[in-house]
Amino acid sequence: MPRTDRFLDIRRDPHSEELLARGGDSEAHSVLQRAGFIAVVCVHETYHRAPTGLTKEDESRLATDAVARLRVAGYHVDCEEDFDTGSRPASYLPLGSSVAHIAERIREATTTDEAADALIELTAAHDGILAALDEVLTATADFHDGLGQAADPYIARRLRYLADEHLRVIRTDLADTRNTLADRHAPHPGRSTCSGEVPATERERSAVCACPPSPRTLPAPPPPVAAGLRR
Repeated sequence: MPRTDRFLDIRRDPHSEELLARGGDSEAHSVLQRAGFIAVVCVHETYHRAPTGLTKEDESRLATDAVARLRVAGYHVDCEEDFDTGSRPASYLPLGSSVAHIAERIREATTTDEAADALIELTAAHDGILAALDEVLTATADFHDGLGQAADPYIARRLRYLADEHLRVIRTDLADTRNTLADRHAPHPGRSTCSGEVPATERERSAVCACPPSPRTLPAPPPPVAAGLRR
C-alpha cells in the first residue's frame, strides 16, 4: 500500500487563485521551502504557499521548480499542466544532513570518548556548529537594523537576545556535557562492539564470540476474559 505522505498536490486555489502545495512529509516540506514556498502551520495541517508579491510568471517558475525537485526526491506530484516538467535537477545533500550525522555517531557510540568526539563538532569554541549559529543570528540581527520598517529593530533585538541568552545556555551546557564525557574514558554499559573472538577459557565448542546471550523475551500473557463472556 503506497504511503500517502509521498503524494503532493501543487496548484492554484480555484477561489482565491493562490498558489498552494499540499501533502507530503517533513522531507517534502523541506524541498518546498528550499524551492521558495512558505510554510503555513495550522492545527490539523501544514501546507505551503507562494510568497506574496510575485507575478503569475514568477509563481509558475517557482511551482515548476518545486515539482522537478520533488520528483527527483521520489515524490508523486499532481499539478497543473503549466507546472508539469520533465526536468530533473541535480540533488545535493543539504547542510543539515551533516549535522544529523553527528546524532548518528552518538547513537552508535560505545564509549564516552566516541560520544565526546562527536559533540566537539557542535561545541568547538571557534568553528563549532553552535558558534556558527551564533554568527548567523547576529548577522540576521544586523541585517534587520537598517531594513526600514517599524518592527525591524524589535526583530533585531529579539535575535540578539536569542543568541546572548538561549543559545549561550545551550552552548555552555552542551560543552560541559562534552567535557564530562571526555574525562570519563568509560564504555557504555548498554552498548558493545562484538570482536568475534572466543576466549581461551570458553568451554562451549559452538561459541563464536564472547558476547552474552540476548535477554529472553517472555510471551505476553493473553488478555483477561471479560466476566460477561464466561459460562
